[in-house]
Amino acid sequence: MNAAQLQHLKLWFAGKSKNWELAAFELRQLTDSLAQAAVFYPGIPVSNVTTLKDPLLSIADAIDAGDGRRFTASMRALTHGCNACHISLERSFIAIGLPTDQPPPANQIFAPTGKAPKK
Repeated sequence: MNAAQLQHLKLWFAGKSKNWELAAFELRQLTDSLAQAAVFYPGIPVSNVTTLKDPLLSIADAIDAGDGRRFTASMRALTHGCNACHISLERSFIAIGLPTDQPPPANQIFAPTGKAPKK
């Protein structure tokens, strides 16, 4: 699940930077991680995983359309679904939120290729 949290973070920054190609990649990575979590953690009810389907599809649609507003709204819904799953598993102490607008210290460039920030 740590991978899923990192992918959620990277998906957010890719979408906010309008790097839709990177956002699509991170969404695939996140979707795969959530599917793997359902296998590796058998205590997760199937309904917890399937309730994330709509937000994930909505994010995919927003990415395909290059729609930043819909992307943000869909990410909020996904984040809410993740936290609802944690609560249902009595792990409410694991709470995630949408990242702040300041990128984390990292070596990833989120701007689309050719639009890297100048030093």
